[in-house]
Amino acid sequence: MATSQMGRGLTLKSYEGLRPAFPSKPSMASSSVSLRRFPCTTLSVRAATSVASKFSTLKPLGDRVLIKLRQAEEKTQGGILLPSSAQKRPEGGEVVALGDAKTVGKTQIPLSVPLGANIVYSKWAGTEIEFNGVNHLLVKEDDIVGVLDTDDIKDLKPLNDRVLIKVAEVEDKTAGGLLLTESAKEKPSIGTIIAVGPGAYDEEGKRKQMSVTAGNTVLYSKFAGNEFKSGDGSEYVTLRVSDVLAVLS
Repeated sequence: MATSQMGRGLTLKSYEGLRPAFPSKPSMASSSVSLRRFPCTTLSVRAATSVASKFSTLKPLGDRVLIKLRQAEEKTQGGILLPSSAQKRPEGGEVVALGDAKTVGKTQIPLSVPLGANIVYSKWAGTEIEFNGVNHLLVKEDDIVGVLDTDDIKDLKPLNDRVLIKVAEVEDKTAGGLLLTESAKEKPSIGTIIAVGPGAYDEEGKRKQMSVTAGNTVLYSKFAGNEFKSGDGSEYVTLRVSDVLAVLS
């Protein structure tokens, strides 16, 4: 099958023929990328819209992206089977089909995520679809938080106007020196910016300059964004730059 066909629509024949591969860099010409395991938060799995088997192609329109979801975790770390209502909804997957372009004002802008990229998307985003017996998610490109080429969230490359923040450690004592219980520890809303996206588009289709840079210590909106835990136990949050309230120094 020609590369251009894979780049704009997902067919049953081409989908079933994929084989795991590990390219050094995802490209628009290839969607043959193995699906990595991504961190996820505890959320109930939503029912997916089932696409009848008579349909062999699913082509996203406009700025929409089709993502093949990784499987929900069916067991706890201790090996206990979870009911479907308690399984973690994945927030990562592989890009398997793309729309044509994003429209900004009168400008058509190519989508910035390549086929085969392993990505993290915003929780509650998109429409879940069961296609060819596999769960997918159809989202707008703006709902994709970033590209993740490794298994660790600290390596996330944010898209558009999003930033990746390493959350400051929780204070375990009061100002008077009293130890706090886990339930009494206040959730921090301060952290260090690890990576920033290229910025959102203005009406002329040009990138807006980001108001923060990597290394800034910032105060951010407490309930904004997506929360993740790194392999070393460190906590991270991804959010839009508009949810960053102040730079601390």
